[in-house]
Amino acid sequence: MTTPHHNRVDVLVLGAGAAGLTAALSIPKHLRVAVLTKDPSGGSTRWAQGGVAAVIDDQDSIESHVQDTLIAGAGLCHRDVVEHVVTHAREAIDWLVDQGVAFTRSDEAFHLTQEGGHSHRRILHAADATGWAIQDALDRQAACAENLTFYHKYIAVDLCVEQGRGARKRRVRGCHVLNIETGEVDTFEAQAVILATGGASKVYRYTSNPDGASGDGIAMAWRAGCRVANMEFNQFHPTCLFHPDAKSFLISEAVRGEGGLLRLPDGTQFMSGFDPRAELAPRDIVARAIDHEMKRIGADHLYLDITHRDPEFIRNHFPTIHQRLLELGIDMTRDWIPIVPAAHYTCGGVLVDLHGETDLPGLYAVGEVSSTGLHGANRMASNSLLECIVYGRAAATHIAESWTETPSGQSIEPWDASQVTDSDENVVIAHNWAEIRRFMWDYVGIVRTDKRLQRALNRAQLLAREIQDFYANYRVTANLIELRNLVVVAELIIRSALKRKESRGLHYTLNHPDLSKLPEDTILRPDRDR
Repeated sequence: MTTPHHNRVDVLVLGAGAAGLTAALSIPKHLRVAVLTKDPSGGSTRWAQGGVAAVIDDQDSIESHVQDTLIAGAGLCHRDVVEHVVTHAREAIDWLVDQGVAFTRSDEAFHLTQEGGHSHRRILHAADATGWAIQDALDRQAACAENLTFYHKYIAVDLCVEQGRGARKRRVRGCHVLNIETGEVDTFEAQAVILATGGASKVYRYTSNPDGASGDGIAMAWRAGCRVANMEFNQFHPTCLFHPDAKSFLISEAVRGEGGLLRLPDGTQFMSGFDPRAELAPRDIVARAIDHEMKRIGADHLYLDITHRDPEFIRNHFPTIHQRLLELGIDMTRDWIPIVPAAHYTCGGVLVDLHGETDLPGLYAVGEVSSTGLHGANRMASNSLLECIVYGRAAATHIAESWTETPSGQSIEPWDASQVTDSDENVVIAHNWAEIRRFMWDYVGIVRTDKRLQRALNRAQLLAREIQDFYANYRVTANLIELRNLVVVAELIIRSALKRKESRGLHYTLNHPDLSKLPEDTILRPDRDR
C-alpha cells in the first residue's frame, strides 16, 4: 500500500461525461479544477445515439418545444425549468460548436431530425453517433485546459461536510475517494463539488447503461443530507439485445420502424393485442407488453424479427447493428434477434435549483444524477444531452459569481483505515449485487404492484444492513463502494414508488392504474425517510 494523498483544489468535479466536462470547461481559468473519473471513457455520453434538441428551424418555436416537453412529462415537468432549458438551448448548441462538435449539416445548415414526442424537426446530430462526437470534442478541449487536472480510475467514497456552528451553515468541503490502482483512500478538499456521476440504471438486471451507472452521486448526496425527487421514474428501452456477451447493446427502434415484428418464442405476434399501433406504439407501451408476455410465459427474453425484409436493405439501413450481431453469431437477415427491455435512463435524482445547486451549499449536481424538473414523469428524446450542457454551464457560472476565498474551518480529517482488514469473503459482494439487480427487475420493474414493492423493500433493507456491516469491517474496494451505493438507490426507488398511488408516465402499478387529479413530485428527505 502507498501513502494516501491530501489534495487541495478550488473545484472538484466527479465525472467526465458531457455534464462534468461542460461544467469543468466553463469554470473560470484562474480556478484549479480536479476532474475524477472511474472510467476515462466518459460514462453514458458516448452511447447517446440520437442528438441534442434545440429550436433552430424558422418553422419551429420555443413554445412548441416547451409544450412537447410538458406533454411527454405527463404533468410533472416544472414549466419554469422547461422554459429555462429550452430558451438556453441555442446558446448550448453554439457553445458545443465552439468546442469543436461537428454536427451533421445539409446545404451548410444543420441537418435536423425528428424524434418521438417532438412536433418539429429540432434534433441536431452527428450522424448516428452524437454522443461520441460530443465526448471527443470535450475531451480534446479538456486536454488543453491548463487549470484542469484529471485523476482517472478514482471512485468517490463519501462527501465531506462541514457541519457549521453558529451563523455558519453546513457546506460541502470535499470528498474521500478511492484510488483504484493503489487501494488507498485519498482526500480532496474543495470549495465547490460538482456531481456529474450519471444515473442508476445498473440497479436493474438488464440495462443499456455502462457498468459505472451505479447511482454513486445520488447515494452520496442522500447520505450527506440532500433531498432526492421522482426516483420511481425509470425509463426502459423495449429492445436491448439479450446475449451473454452483449451487455448493453441496444437494437434501435428504427428496426421496428422499418417493419420489425415482435414475437414469442413460438413465433406468435402479440403487440396488436396491446395497442392498435402494434410494434409502432410508444416506447413505454411496447416495453410493458414485452414485460407482460415474458412474465406470463416465464421467458427470459422474446424476439425481434425483420427477416422478411430484403437482406441488402437490412445491411444498408442497419450496418452497425448488423455487424455487431454478426460478431455475436446472429445474422439479422436470417435470424430472429433475442431481445429484452432494459433500464435506460434515471429521470429522478438529487433535487437541484436552476443553478444546479443542491440542498448542501457548495454541492452541485448536473446531468442524469440530478432532478431538475425538466423531465417530469417521462424524459422526451434528446432533452437529456441538452440538460447536461445547460446545467453544466449554469453550475459553473454560479460558482464563479458566488466565489469567495476558501472559508476558514478545520481541514478534512484523513480517511481512517486502521480498524479494518482485507476481506476474504468478496464473493458476498458479487452475490449481493446480483440479488439486488434481480429483485429490482422482478419487483420494481416496468409493471409494479404494492405487494411486489413491499417484497423488494424488505429485501433491500435486509441487504442494506448486511452491506453496511461488511463496509464497516473491511477495506473498501471499488465493487464494495458501488454495491453500497446501489442498495441505497434501490431503496430510494422503492420508497418513491410506494409513495406514488397512481400510474403516471414511467411508473405503472396494477394497484393504482389511474392518474391522480393533482400531480405532485415524490420528494424524499433524509431526516424523515430513511
